[in-house]
Amino acid sequence: MTSISHSSLRAFHAVATEGSFTKAARALNVTQPTLSGQVKALEEQFGVRLFDRRKRKIELTDIGRNLLDITWRMFGLEAEAEQVLTAAKGLKRGHLRIGADAPYHSIPFLAVFNRRYPNVRLSMSIGNSMGLKADLMDQRFDVVIAADIGGDPRLYAFPFQEDHLIAFVDRAHPWARKRKIKLEDLAGHRLVLREPASTTRRAFDNATTKEGIKVGEILEIGSREAIREAVAAGLGIGIVARSEFGDDLRLKGLEFEGPRIKSTEFVACLMDRRANPLVKAFLDIAKETPGERNVVS
Repeated sequence: MTSISHSSLRAFHAVATEGSFTKAARALNVTQPTLSGQVKALEEQFGVRLFDRRKRKIELTDIGRNLLDITWRMFGLEAEAEQVLTAAKGLKRGHLRIGADAPYHSIPFLAVFNRRYPNVRLSMSIGNSMGLKADLMDQRFDVVIAADIGGDPRLYAFPFQEDHLIAFVDRAHPWARKRKIKLEDLAGHRLVLREPASTTRRAFDNATTKEGIKVGEILEIGSREAIREAVAAGLGIGIVARSEFGDDLRLKGLEFEGPRIKSTEFVACLMDRRANPLVKAFLDIAKETPGERNVVS
């Protein structure tokens, strides 16, 4: 049976996740020729091509993508083993990978964790709830903070904050003097929304479908920050979770009259990893840090 070099797999994983040989070499603290040689050796050993190399850009082949799914799990378990073995030292080492649907919910937890365990490395990625859950199942994250991902028996999850949707407009908009609008007022208007996989978009689409409301043109943008800029520029009416609205003076938040379009933020991990020392430490902090109950003033 042909053995696979651990260093070659580590080199492949670094290139695939960093998106370039230069960044991967820097991350692993090796020279680029050394790294390239390790990846090439892996490809030649099994007679496969893991990357398509196009000038300054590289892309994973189908085989490369399949292998990356495996190395995510493999190095996730390796990190977990290290965490277990170093836990007796009082969480003085390790790397906790966090996925979140917005920084507003997650940064307070990270700040408390960092003060309590300053020697533990933290990394955080932002995405939509559907993608975050998939990455958690693939062990690309240790913990996820996202809306409406409870109820899956494979996950240990608990709610920490209830939220609801509001509309928002630029200060020059005719509605800027209003405090509330009706959901049906959006009929025919141009909206600025997140991608369909986002929790905000799904909750909003469900509400308008239920009420039989046909909105106007949709400007779809995959970033909350870009949505804010688009609305501030007068490109449409935005929809956002209340806790994510912030205090941008260019914008005016508008509550919906009647029943709120609600979502609940959860902290979640894989059920079989809830006792992992780093994961448990983060969960404990999340449980003791009260979430805000958001009200538009």
